[in-house]
Amino acid sequence: MARDRIGDVQAFLAVARERSFSKAAAKLGLAPSSLSHTVRSLEESLGVRLLTRTTRSVSPTEAGARLIESVGPRLAEVEAELTAVSEFAVKPQGTVRITSTDYALDTVVWPRLAKVLPAYPDLNVEVTIDYGLRDVVAERYDLGVRNGDQVAKDMIAVRIAPDRRMVIVGAPSYFERAPRPRKPGDLLAHNCVALRFASGGLYAWELKKGKREIQVRAEGQVVFNGSYQLLNAALSGIGLAFVPEDLAGPHVAAGRLQYVMEDWFPTFPGLHVYYASRRQPSRGVEVVVEALRHPATAG
Repeated sequence: MARDRIGDVQAFLAVARERSFSKAAAKLGLAPSSLSHTVRSLEESLGVRLLTRTTRSVSPTEAGARLIESVGPRLAEVEAELTAVSEFAVKPQGTVRITSTDYALDTVVWPRLAKVLPAYPDLNVEVTIDYGLRDVVAERYDLGVRNGDQVAKDMIAVRIAPDRRMVIVGAPSYFERAPRPRKPGDLLAHNCVALRFASGGLYAWELKKGKREIQVRAEGQVVFNGSYQLLNAALSGIGLAFVPEDLAGPHVAAGRLQYVMEDWFPTFPGLHVYYASRRQPSRGVEVVVEALRHPATAG
C-alpha cells in the first residue's frame, strides 16, 4: 500500500472510531472538510463506500467494517512498535554491545558500569573481549573501547582513562637464570611472553627513549591473547612481560616483579570509548558513555 493511502486509512479509522468527522478532525488537528475529502478519496480509489453518512451520524458499511477489523489491529501494532522504538531515545533499555580488551574491562569499564546498571533494570550490556581493532559498524557493536591512538578518525571518541605507561617486568626467579636486559636488542635473547591479536599477528613491543622509537618482536615459549595472562606468566617466572604499569606496579612494590629497561618505557594515549555517529544514539548508549567518561572530561 502506498504511503499516502496508509495515511488515508488512518484518517478513515479515526472517523470510524469517533463516529463523527468533526470529533475525529479535532483529534487529528484537521478541518472536518479536509478529513471528509481524504476519506472520500480513499473510497474512490478502492471503488467502494466505507462509511454511511447521515446528518446525525457516521457508521461503517460492510466493507468499512472489514477494513476496520483487518487493517485496524495491524496499524495499531505498527503504532505500538513505533512508540516502543521511540522510547529507546528517552528510556535506557535494550542491549548495548561493547567490544573491549580484558584490561580495559576489568580496570575501567566494569567498575564504572557496576555502579550505574542497578538504576536501569531494563538496560542490558554485552561485552566481547578481544584485542582486535574492531569495526563497530560492520560488526554491529554499539561501542568500542581501545587506546586513543587506535580509534579510527571517523569515530566519535570519549576519553575514559588517563594516558598510561607500559612496562617490562620479570620475576626475581627469572633473573636468577637470565641477565637483565639493558637495551631493546637484548630482548631477542630472552624468553618474552607474547600477545597475539585476534587478526593472528603477534604484538611487537613498542618502546621509546626520548625521541627514539623502536618496535621489538619479542617472542618466547608462551603466547596469550590477554593482559592478565601475560602478567601471570611473568609472576610465575617464565619470562618477561610487557604490560600496563597499573597492573604490574603492585607486584613490583611487593617484590614479586622487577622493572627492567625503565628508560625505554613508553606512554600511550589513554583508553577511549568510541562509536560511529553523533546522530540520535539510544538513551542506553548515552547512559553507558556517560558512566564511562573520564572525570577530567565530564561536564
